[in-house]
Amino acid sequence: MWRDPGAPADSFYEVRPECTDVPKSRFRIKAGKTLSARKWQAAFTPDGYLDIGKILRRIQRGGVHPSIRGEVWEFLLGCYDPKSTFDEREQIRQRRRNQYARWKEECRQMFPVVGSGRFVTAPIITEDGRPVQDPIVLSQINPEKEPGLPPKSEVDAVNGKLTNGNTVACSTSSSCEVLERVKEPINCATVDKKEIQWKLTLHQIGLDVVRTDRTLVFYEKQENLSKLWDILAVYAWIDKDVGYCQGMSDLCSPMIILLHDEADAFWCFERLMRRLRGNFRCTERSVGVEAQLHNLAAITQIIDPKLHQHLETLGGGDYLFAFRMLMVLFRREFSFCDSLYLWEMMWALEYDPDLFHLYEDPEAANEKAEGSKGKAKSIRQCGKFEREIMRNGGKSSEAPLPISLFLVASVLKDKSSKLLQEARGLDDVVKILNDVTGNLDAKKACSGAMKIHKRYLRKAKKPK
Repeated sequence: MWRDPGAPADSFYEVRPECTDVPKSRFRIKAGKTLSARKWQAAFTPDGYLDIGKILRRIQRGGVHPSIRGEVWEFLLGCYDPKSTFDEREQIRQRRRNQYARWKEECRQMFPVVGSGRFVTAPIITEDGRPVQDPIVLSQINPEKEPGLPPKSEVDAVNGKLTNGNTVACSTSSSCEVLERVKEPINCATVDKKEIQWKLTLHQIGLDVVRTDRTLVFYEKQENLSKLWDILAVYAWIDKDVGYCQGMSDLCSPMIILLHDEADAFWCFERLMRRLRGNFRCTERSVGVEAQLHNLAAITQIIDPKLHQHLETLGGGDYLFAFRMLMVLFRREFSFCDSLYLWEMMWALEYDPDLFHLYEDPEAANEKAEGSKGKAKSIRQCGKFEREIMRNGGKSSEAPLPISLFLVASVLKDKSSKLLQEARGLDDVVKILNDVTGNLDAKKACSGAMKIHKRYLRKAKKPK
């Protein structure tokens, strides 16, 4: 089961041989620390109840073995209740798969490329609902061409420069027939605004899909690219308040890789978006993540007032330089493998045993939290970060600050001296922070975030 003890996990996520500048993973599989398949299976009772507390402690020590990562994440993200049985979870899984199939079929009825094994990267509709007759797109449906996967050179061209931004990738023998249906005239009167808005995002999803994790061999396969596009397209349809925004493909990609069933991957992504969708909600005046950037500024002002003042002097008081870290959860700052390790460490630290019920039945979960009914949750079943919040009454009023903010604050604290001495403008701030890419240790970063969190709670409590 185990590879060499202490061996890096890069081999589980094969990198294309021509991509020689990809950072090596710092995450090492360590017997006795990393959650193994044997320890994972031993944590279940014969009926299927999971001792989540034991699992959280193991993850916090050494992460999750890549061979079981997908099924562990389903619990960390709140897809399933640890107190459920095997049979109960299987019923939920089948119900969700059926629900996803219905949503996907609904999308396919509106745009037949959904579920066809292909995706689009060129606009298919105008803002008034009229189909776009792009000659480059239409050339892809020439019936004289042999249907099938486009040449690798074409896919690489899309992955690389995207010079004209127009292509439709085809991978099934029915591609021409389906695309003929796509270019049929649309009756604008029957296309409502929500459908138009959804169709306007489909090519942007495609453009992001071909850029996402393109160093991985996994995404050399057309079916995997189209699966990522399908999930994002379906999510954009059902979450009409958020739709699709850049960055979501980076959050969804690991789910596709870890979970073989597309519906299961979708629901893991949907649960992750429950945590993060506020960052993606946009209005004419603001982007949702601005609230978190404001919170980050408040944390830094308390933890390192001198650095905060320096950043304000440089015109960086809005902390926009941290935008990317928060939007895609450090996907750019860590190697692919290390970013997965970081995520599971964060989720284990933040874990709330009421998470499943909070998502499935928010009203009942809120009543339980307010003490109106139900037993108090066991602190043993909570992550360390969640325990600190409980001890400090953080859930009694407003939503607690996520650990991701304290991770960024920890990075800023570590670079404080360099920022104070060398940053003479915002470009310098960005450069210094970019230098951390590939040089961060996920476990140390989480440990630093916990320390910053404790200091923040302690100092924030002191009377001014």
